[in-house]
Amino acid sequence: MSPRVLHYTDLENAYDTPERIARVAGLLADRRGPDALLAGSGDNTGPGVLSLVTDGRQSLDFFDAVGPDVETVGNHDFDHGFDALESVVADSPQQWVLANVSLDGERFGAAAGIEPVTTVSVDGATVGVVGVLDPATPDMTPGTSALDFADPVETVAEWVPRLRERGADYVVALAHTTDEDARAIASETGVDAVLAGHSHHRHAGVVDGTPLVRPGATGEYVYEVDLESGDVSLYDAQEADPDPAVESALRDRVAAEGLDEVVARVEEPLSRDRERRLGGEWRLGNFVADAYRWKTGADVALQNGGGIREGPPLSGDVTVADLVSVSPFEEPVAVASVTGDELRSVVAEADGRRVDGLNDYWYGHVSGMSVAAENGGYVPYVDGEPVDPEERYTVAVPNYILITDLEFPTLTGDHAVEHDDLQYEVVVEYARECGIDAPLEGRIPDAVASE
Repeated sequence: MSPRVLHYTDLENAYDTPERIARVAGLLADRRGPDALLAGSGDNTGPGVLSLVTDGRQSLDFFDAVGPDVETVGNHDFDHGFDALESVVADSPQQWVLANVSLDGERFGAAAGIEPVTTVSVDGATVGVVGVLDPATPDMTPGTSALDFADPVETVAEWVPRLRERGADYVVALAHTTDEDARAIASETGVDAVLAGHSHHRHAGVVDGTPLVRPGATGEYVYEVDLESGDVSLYDAQEADPDPAVESALRDRVAAEGLDEVVARVEEPLSRDRERRLGGEWRLGNFVADAYRWKTGADVALQNGGGIREGPPLSGDVTVADLVSVSPFEEPVAVASVTGDELRSVVAEADGRRVDGLNDYWYGHVSGMSVAAENGGYVPYVDGEPVDPEERYTVAVPNYILITDLEFPTLTGDHAVEHDDLQYEVVVEYARECGIDAPLEGRIPDAVASE
């Protein structure tokens, strides 16, 4: 037999639907054998509702059940701080690897047991594993600015010959990185496979003879890679039988936190898949933006597409957990004061063609204004009137938008005039008071609209 790798990644809020994460565990148990290496490539502790209330420790129910061999760190694994992540690392059964991140001049997580690389014996073969993380993490994840990053491609290239000197018959990279870096790792470093995370699109391909796979997010799929032949197989985890112990443990956590309280009902399901989230006007995006404007009284509201997480549709009885899972971040809703000219710039920045890696996707969801396609771009209207370049407008946004340059760079902390409750608290309150009624209203032009 040649060694196989079973690859999962970006489980994120799958924990908030206990049956969903239990099916991932069930599939891994079914496919595992002495010739299989079980590997995760980041964001497998959160974000999510249970991650918020347990600082990511809900993931231990899954880790203890499936017993992964190796795991690397994703940007969202830092959501609850360095100490919380190191606590999960110390208490989980797998070996964590992260080679390109340091803190105060020391390799991050060394005291908790994180190694830059490891080797694993798999049915008589030795597999070397190196883990790397996207250097843009401090721009995406609050609280990580103290981290220092080496180039992930160069780091993997440095470790591959060292791992082979240690006797590795095969070397794989766990790459929680951009597509560009993942492809460069596959092309330039001499690894036998790249197991990628971070980007939520599902992908399997071969780059200069090296398999590169991304299973997507929220526990929908698992990839299997044969390290000798390079053959890749895809498995739908949600068709597997759930692991009853994992499902029971997560249901107990949900109930203990009061997260199973029903707060609203949805007759027509609200999709949460990636194509709807980034594809134009979207019912769930409208609902979230409406909640911000309702709570703050701002003239308009804006929600970034990336701030709403993928998952099962909202359907039927909707619980606290369902709604928190939509945007499970401990970020307040902020109100920014901008000129009409700045608001026009903000709307232009929602055009996915201006956001690296999103191509033609639309990246913003709005309330209190409409957007028209004009002269090859997008122009905002408030109360049916064109925005006055000199007039001031208030805009309710997730505070994250004000502290990152990656999205909507026109908006900065200097624009903030007030801060309100946390995003998910606002969404839950709005659903309780107003229900969940989010029709499509032509807020965004048909050219980018999504049913």
